[in-house]
Amino acid sequence: MSSEWQKTLIRYCCDINSSNIKANGPSQYIKYIDISSIGEGCQKEAFKSILRVEAPSRAQRLIASGDCIISTVRPNRRSMIWIKNAVDNLVASTGFAVLRAKTSVILPRFLYYNLFSQSFTDYLVTREKGAAYPAVSTTDIVDAEIYLPPLPEQQTIIDLLGSLDDRIALLRETNATLESIAQAIFKSWFIDFDPVKAKQAGREPEGMDAATAALFPDSFEESELGLIPKGWEVSPLDEIAVFLNGLALQKYPPNGDDDLPVIKIAQLRKGDSLGADRASREIKPEYIVRDGDVLFSWSGSLEVAIWCGGDGALNQHLFKVTSVEFPKWFYYFWTKQHLSDFQRIAASKATTMGHIQRHHLSNAKVVVPPSKVLLGIDGFMSPLLNMWITNSLRVKSLTLTRDTLLPRLISGKLRLPEAEEILKEATA
Repeated sequence: MSSEWQKTLIRYCCDINSSNIKANGPSQYIKYIDISSIGEGCQKEAFKSILRVEAPSRAQRLIASGDCIISTVRPNRRSMIWIKNAVDNLVASTGFAVLRAKTSVILPRFLYYNLFSQSFTDYLVTREKGAAYPAVSTTDIVDAEIYLPPLPEQQTIIDLLGSLDDRIALLRETNATLESIAQAIFKSWFIDFDPVKAKQAGREPEGMDAATAALFPDSFEESELGLIPKGWEVSPLDEIAVFLNGLALQKYPPNGDDDLPVIKIAQLRKGDSLGADRASREIKPEYIVRDGDVLFSWSGSLEVAIWCGGDGALNQHLFKVTSVEFPKWFYYFWTKQHLSDFQRIAASKATTMGHIQRHHLSNAKVVVPPSKVLLGIDGFMSPLLNMWITNSLRVKSLTLTRDTLLPRLISGKLRLPEAEEILKEATA
């Protein structure tokens, strides 16, 4: 580390919770950032636009461009984000601490990278209080030590790490668009039957070429679900895919260097296996989870996701969903289509951990087109899903590179020329 780097406390580098919304402010509406809106260094959902008079009492912290916001509850979840460009009347919950950099000593994004480092999270976890809702205070946050290089060096580090973060953000945005497109197409073609309705009315189906339009019939027929496209069939969900329940992996304790991380509901929710329990690799191959597998948690927090977190062992309470007859997008979106019903069933259970049972999969019905039609549609849908998986794996790789470089850069342990070489290899 250069002698120009100075050790200091966060409290000397920023103002914390310095701006609060005024009760008699001029705007009727605010953009509200709740805890659920923020993930690990990312925005998970759109900030809510709500009337000021209807805003919850915790909507207090006024946000400006460059602010860093970090959740004070459950710091191990790393719910934080750097606000690059704040919209007018952007307000955060009091569940966040808002740090505004003193730009004469620290650049806003350099402050954020210090907050985002795993060592800072580890420090906060040691300071948390409370069992049900472990939390830290603003004093805990500002009492943390950080190292400050000169401002030009801060900017160089920001440029390097920021280039990775910007690529990650772009890939995530692309994936959100890809899934939105695929979901909209699936709903239009397999739930609402828009192409069939158009042809029945003598119109050309929208958003497809003539070859794709020719795959759809121009009339309906009765079924147990009501009217469905002529020649299509109704099938139980568990007849288009195999729902393999995971193992009680405590019966397969780790026994070597090649042990597998255990994929539980928690790992499915966060999308990686960091810090997971381990299990022996000596399990049947079908119970090994690989990138691109569809996973469905059938108890507790019911979710369906495509796993891109590396090899792992399938734990009980998770289904691995596969099919040799139907394409992945088909059984993935049909399972997602029924997810809200499954969640209602689980919520109705008089237990602490609601769940569904096998017969609920059988009771969930899907509409299946003839194989020729499905094959034609697959030529359009599978590339969308495969691109989504490829992008997700790229995000995983770039995130690993960033998380490797970040602690060494902000502590001065890695020289910038070395970091630039690592970055060049990672983004080649």
